[in-house]
Amino acid sequence: MLVEFSVVPLGVGESVSQYVAECMKIVEDSSLSYKINPMGTVVEGEYDEVMALVKSCHMRIFELCPRVITTVKIDDRRGAKGMIDGKILSVEEKLGKKLKK
Repeated sequence: MLVEFSVVPLGVGESVSQYVAECMKIVEDSSLSYKINPMGTVVEGEYDEVMALVKSCHMRIFELCPRVITTVKIDDRRGAKGMIDGKILSVEEKLGKKLKK
């Protein structure tokens, strides 16, 4: 499954990159494939592994600030593997060109 998630700390000011960095430490330490983007992180793995990772990120940021909003978007397709890159490659193939990354 693919999961895109973002953890947003509230009550800490405008810049949140230090909190993103805290989450990325957790993501990096996991065994899951991932890609970070400007608005969140996409992770690929089994349901329990991915959800445990999202929970760990949420709880870490909740330790550091008074309020946290975590959003999660799930793409679950039976038997699919390598979807982080595969979905993009499929669109590029249909376009006949590489997209900006």
